[in-house]
Amino acid sequence: MEAGKSGLSEAGLRRLREVLARHVESGKIPGLVALVGRGGETHVEALGTMRHGGGAPMRRDTIFRMASTSKPVAMAAAMVLLDECRLRLDDLVESWLPELADRQVLKRIDSPLDDTVPARRPITVRDLLTSTFGLGMDMTALGAPIMGAIFERGLTPDLPEPMPEPDEWMRRLGELPLMHQPGERWQYQISHDVLSVLVARVTGQSFETFLRERVFDPLGMKDTGFHVPADKIDRLPDLYAPDPQSGEFHVWDAAEGGRWSKPPAFQGSGGGLVSTVDDYHAYFQMLLNGGTHEGERILSRPAVQLMTTNRLTAEQQAARHAMATGNVHLSFGQGQHGGWGFGMAVRTYRGDYAPIGQFGWDGGSGTSTYADPDNQLTGLLLTQVGMSVPNSAQLIHDFWTTLYQGIDN
Repeated sequence: MEAGKSGLSEAGLRRLREVLARHVESGKIPGLVALVGRGGETHVEALGTMRHGGGAPMRRDTIFRMASTSKPVAMAAAMVLLDECRLRLDDLVESWLPELADRQVLKRIDSPLDDTVPARRPITVRDLLTSTFGLGMDMTALGAPIMGAIFERGLTPDLPEPMPEPDEWMRRLGELPLMHQPGERWQYQISHDVLSVLVARVTGQSFETFLRERVFDPLGMKDTGFHVPADKIDRLPDLYAPDPQSGEFHVWDAAEGGRWSKPPAFQGSGGGLVSTVDDYHAYFQMLLNGGTHEGERILSRPAVQLMTTNRLTAEQQAARHAMATGNVHLSFGQGQHGGWGFGMAVRTYRGDYAPIGQFGWDGGSGTSTYADPDNQLTGLLLTQVGMSVPNSAQLIHDFWTTLYQGIDN
């Protein structure tokens, strides 16, 4: 990257490298790859090693488990279908997902599973796109019967047992009542995996096949998918979940023979993708370009605008804001953006160094992916240190805080 041409100062980029290096040298982050894109230029830092305690160095083409930063990218599949009028925002999803017809809703979040009232209305595509269809991962309700049932049925991607294939997953989901009335309240995670099934049923293709044909291949995202093939597995680091008390490094998912070393039964848009900084940069730059990549249109401009601006009402947003500010000890400060579009956070107030309008998301594997329309900037920071400890969240914070200081025009 030419510092002057990109509008990022040489001193700023040097300082960014120093801040990132400090985290790696602390021993808390084995290695990282960061990319900054602006003005047609990219600046990449690959620091540290693939494994805790040494081993091969991190490289620009290292492949990472993207965790929840899968959400903004996988969302493009649904947007393609909206653009083509194969889905409409207010279509009822039960046409394709009969498992979600005739829902019952818990009277209270901690009610027994049979203490319900009928849903006031059916679930729509819009409810899934905005994560307001009525079910989600509510960390304020841990211990409630509904959260126990979600875990017991293997409906989330973070459990030791992988999620079952899509039809069985939907069958299990359909046995549960909703936590809230459709459209009432923003809730995390599960809507994205429902969208994976919806896209597959509408298109008659696997979710990954449709994404590859319509998004990944046109963008040149050659290392993005739902698993890492054998001939690339040496580019995948182990994923660590350090012990919250002692900080001791534990391997949550090994590269060789681990969960991402073979195709999954469930291709989940909530957290299943693997990718590289260059692949993700191509995607976020496409969003900044209003939906085009090298002259080819991937998404319409209105589709991009819908994804990347706030879609939540004040009432829907209240729950999301309360979760982010009331559980800082769980999120380490992540999630305080003010708004949510389709599949990603959108900043609606200035709560840190990033400006209003910045969009993207963070992942529990220590990943951070955002674009900023005001500054025409993309930033990606990828590690494989899970958020069981605050280290990767603090690194992400320092990356953005330092990066924004480096903009000198």
